Amino acid sequence: MKLFFRKYGIGPPLFILHGLYGSSDNWVTIARNLATSFTVFLPDLRNHGQSPHSEKHDYDSMSQDLFELILELKIQKIFLAGHSMGGKVAVNFAMKWPEKINSLIIIDISPFRSSDPERKFYKEHKGILESILSADSSKIGSRLEAEALLAKTIVSEKTRDFILKNLKRTGEKTFVWKLNVKSLYDNLEKIVDGLPPPGGDSETVTGFPVTFIKGENSEYLSTGDINAIQKLFPVAEMITVENAGHWMNAERPDAIIDILLKQLNG
Repeated sequence: MKLFFRKYGIGPPLFILHGLYGSSDNWVTIARNLATSFTVFLPDLRNHGQSPHSEKHDYDSMSQDLFELILELKIQKIFLAGHSMGGKVAVNFAMKWPEKINSLIIIDISPFRSSDPERKFYKEHKGILESILSADSSKIGSRLEAEALLAKTIVSEKTRDFILKNLKRTGEKTFVWKLNVKSLYDNLEKIVDGLPPPGGDSETVTGFPVTFIKGENSEYLSTGDINAIQKLFPVAEMITVENAGHWMNAERPDAIIDILLKQLNG
């Protein structure tokens, strides 16, 4: 699949992959701040932003999309960072094509299958996607109307604002969702899935620096996840961003910029 992407700066190639409901737009400010040190590529992952839609949405497919983009750009090796869903794509890519990686940074996500018996994250995202599906874009006449529809079921104003970034105006009173909401809903099990936790005989991944960044107030990385990560990536460095939740690129962009520059130039 041919992905849409944005490009900023000069220097070694750095790819930053956004998370679920996100797009390249979410990382533009950070990319511009890194542009004096790197050529920053911001792809829209499939079913997001301006990239094509597909009924298929899993980590093998998204990793293959990234591989095809790198081949198209004739780039040999990359610095790779990914947030949330994009972080799982980045881990999947690095394990398939480790020879393509200079450095790997994963932002606030565990690459492993959730062991949460209540399936908290699955239920949370299922509710969000059902809310977007119920907000029929063909019947929305303004952003205020869309916000009011989402507010019926999505309590968090921050989450609603983030979702509404995906509402695209096509006329004076006509809108469409840039997200392929049905595909994301149909593939939600695959989105919340991940690698099986490493066992005693699991192979380790080495050969390039690995950094995991956790938001202090986020639950997407647990102590158990960190122990498993260090079995898979024995040289992985763990960094916690204070006063940050899951969407730390919006909450603490200066901290993310500082960490990326330090780790990637390390």
